[in-house]
Amino acid sequence: MKKFLVAFRGLGKSLKDPSVMIQVILMVIAIVVFVMIEISRTEWLAVIICFGMVISAEIFNTCIERLCDMITKEKDEKIAYIKDIAAGAVLVTALMSLIIAIFIIGRRLS
Repeated sequence: MKKFLVAFRGLGKSLKDPSVMIQVILMVIAIVVFVMIEISRTEWLAVIICFGMVISAEIFNTCIERLCDMITKEKDEKIAYIKDIAAGAVLVTALMSLIIAIFIIGRRLS
């Protein structure tokens, strides 16, 4: 039970990070759109998976950035490389989620 409390505390802390909060705001906007266009149960499953992946990727990216900043705040090529790769992972999940959203919305509008 204690591990769950720690995990929920970590989730709460992550929601205070601006990058994570932006993803949550985009998720809420997407939910409103998908409710309005009445997507299917299967489509909701895909959307929920996408939400989880993007927000998880952003949380991991935030952790990596913070850890790198603890090592050094000075310019360092190796640290910059690590941060760029982590940010790239967020971009990949966000783009794949966007593609799925476009397919779902496009199907409803056609």
